[in-house]
Amino acid sequence: QVQLVESGGGLVQAGGSLRLSCGASGRTLSSYAMGWFRQPPGKEREFVAAIRRAGVSTSYAASVKGRFTVSRDNAKNTVYLQMNNLKPEDTAVYYCAADSSLLMSTTPDYWGQGTQVTVSS
Repeated sequence: QVQLVESGGGLVQAGGSLRLSCGASGRTLSSYAMGWFRQPPGKEREFVAAIRRAGVSTSYAASVKGRFTVSRDNAKNTVYLQMNNLKPEDTAVYYCAADSSLLMSTTPDYWGQGTQVTVSS
């Protein structure tokens, strides 16, 4: 069993930056592909970014590519999402996810509880 806990959300003005963290307990995250998803108000949850176990390969949604960076520190059992040049449309609850497959899927094994990110215009 893996427990994921996100932190770092908050209110920021458009153009600003935030860094989300996802810490884990129960198991080492090095055994999992890790990802970030988000759910904007009134919409379905969507993929944001993912990083493979060794941290070399990453992938991003087109809407965040070039602005967001996903990284991981397996020694600290933590995954990060650096978000720059934030836009109001980035407003959402952001979720961390862990997938035992080699690649992040849309049905990962574990989810965090989510952290709210609000971007004001």
